[in-house]
Amino acid sequence: MTMNEKKVQINKRGKGRVSRDEIQNWTKEQLIAKVLQLDAYNFQIRNLLQKKLGQNDSEIYEHLAELETNEVTSVENVPKALPQTNRKTPKRKFDFQKSHKRHVLIKLLYFGWNYHGLAVQEDSNDTIEHHLFQALIRTCLIESRESANYHRCGRTDKEVSAFSQVISIDLRSKYPPEEQHTSEALANEVEYCTLLNRVLPRNIQAVAWMPLRSPVYSARFDCIGRTYRYYFPKGDLCIKSMQNGCEYLARHTDFRNFCKMDVNNGVTNYIRQIFKASVQRCAVEQESKDVEDAYAMYMLEIRANAFLWHQIRCIMAVLLLIGEGKEQPEVINELLNVEKNPCKPQYTPAIGMPLNLFHCEFRKHTIQPADSGKSNNIGNIGNDIDTGESAEEHTSNWIYGDEHLQKLIEAVQGEWMQYNIKSTMIRDILHQLESIRQKENVSSAPVRAQAWLLQDGVRPRQYQELLNRKRCESLENRIQHFVKKQRLIVTNEPA
Repeated sequence: MTMNEKKVQINKRGKGRVSRDEIQNWTKEQLIAKVLQLDAYNFQIRNLLQKKLGQNDSEIYEHLAELETNEVTSVENVPKALPQTNRKTPKRKFDFQKSHKRHVLIKLLYFGWNYHGLAVQEDSNDTIEHHLFQALIRTCLIESRESANYHRCGRTDKEVSAFSQVISIDLRSKYPPEEQHTSEALANEVEYCTLLNRVLPRNIQAVAWMPLRSPVYSARFDCIGRTYRYYFPKGDLCIKSMQNGCEYLARHTDFRNFCKMDVNNGVTNYIRQIFKASVQRCAVEQESKDVEDAYAMYMLEIRANAFLWHQIRCIMAVLLLIGEGKEQPEVINELLNVEKNPCKPQYTPAIGMPLNLFHCEFRKHTIQPADSGKSNNIGNIGNDIDTGESAEEHTSNWIYGDEHLQKLIEAVQGEWMQYNIKSTMIRDILHQLESIRQKENVSSAPVRAQAWLLQDGVRPRQYQELLNRKRCESLENRIQHFVKKQRLIVTNEPA
C-alpha cells in the first residue's frame, strides 16, 4: 500500500504538548522553568494584541496590566479611565431561554479588499467574521458563536470578495419549531437581513435568508458547487490561448500543482472536480465592440465541487503566463499529470483582490447524520446524495424582501459610485498621458501593462519556463516530514 493509499491524520497530541502524567513527574525546577516560559510568552502575546487593537482597547489593556502588577484590590486605587466606563448602567441581558431558534442559511455579500479574509483571527479585528458575529450578538440573534451551530460555505482569503458567501446558523425566532414553516411565520418572522445590515459595515451586507427543515443542514458539507469569478483587464493578453488552457482543467482531478499545500494541517487529499472553466468578456463590457481594447474587462469563471487553498489564484497565475505567450496552453495538462510531474514548480499565485465567490449550489437533502452537525469527509463534498430520510426537501426558497433589496442596492450603488469615480479619473489621466506619448513619439507601440500587476512579485528580465524551474517538495516527502515532526500519523487504514 503506497503513501497516497494510506490514511493520514493529525496527531492530536501535537508538537510540544505533554500529557498530565508527564507533568506530574516533573521536578520543581522544571515546573518553575515552564511557568516562566509561559509568562514570557503571555507578555509577548499581550504586546502583539496591543499593537493590533485600537487605541481605546490598548488603554484598557494597559490599565489591566497595571492592576496586575500593583495587585490593586481596593476601589480607590483603580485608575480613573476604567470607572468612567463602569459608571454606565449595565444593559439588561437578553434572555435566550425565553425565545425560540430556527436553523437558516444566510447569503452574504462583501467586498474583501480592506479585510484580512473571512475567518476570525486572534491578532486582528479586520475580518468578515469579526464584524458578522459582532452584529449577530449586538442584534441578539445569537447568544454566542459556540452555541450558534455555525458553518460557512467557503473560507475566502485576504482581499477576496463574495457575492454569494453562505453560512448556516441557528438564529432567534418568533415562532416555535412546529410553526416556523407556515406562510404566516415566514411572512412575519424577524427581518434578519434588515436587522443585520443596520449594524454591519456598508461593504458587508446580508442579501437573503433561507429557512431550513433540518437542524444539521450544513452550508459547508451540503454545498455541491461553488463558482468563482476572477476579473482582469485584457492588456496584452491573448484571450484565445487562455481559453484553450482552461479546457484542460476539467480533464483532471489532482490539483496538487495548482494550490498551496496545507499538509501541516492534515490536508493530504488534493482531488477536486472542476465542472467548467472559461475566460469571457464581462457582461457589463459587452456594449463595447472593440475586442482589442486593452482596457476591456474579462473574467475567469470557474465552477467546481470544492477548491483548495489558493487553487484559483495558482490557476490564474499560469493562465496569465499563457496569455502573455510565455507558456503554451498544454503546460496546464503537463502540470496536472502528477505521475509525470509530482513536484510543483516554484511560481507565485496571482493576487487575491480580483477574486469573487459568486455563486453556491446546495443539495436538497442534507448528508449530515441527525445526531451530529460535523463531518470531516471531504470526499462527500460534491456528491448530491439524497438520504431518503424525508420526502420533504430540507431547503426552500431564498427570502429577499423588496424594501430590503432596495436598501441593499442603494448601499452597493454607493460603493460603485466611489470606485467608478476613481476609475474614471484614472482612466482620463491615462488617456492624456497616452496622447502626449503618441505625439512625442509617433512610431512607438502602445503601452499595455494593464494585467502585469496581477502577478504578485518581481518580473524577471529573463523568463524561465515553468517546467524548467526549481521544484517544491513532493506530497509524499511533506507527509514524511510532518510524520517525523509528530504532527501527522500514518495508519494502515485505506484513505
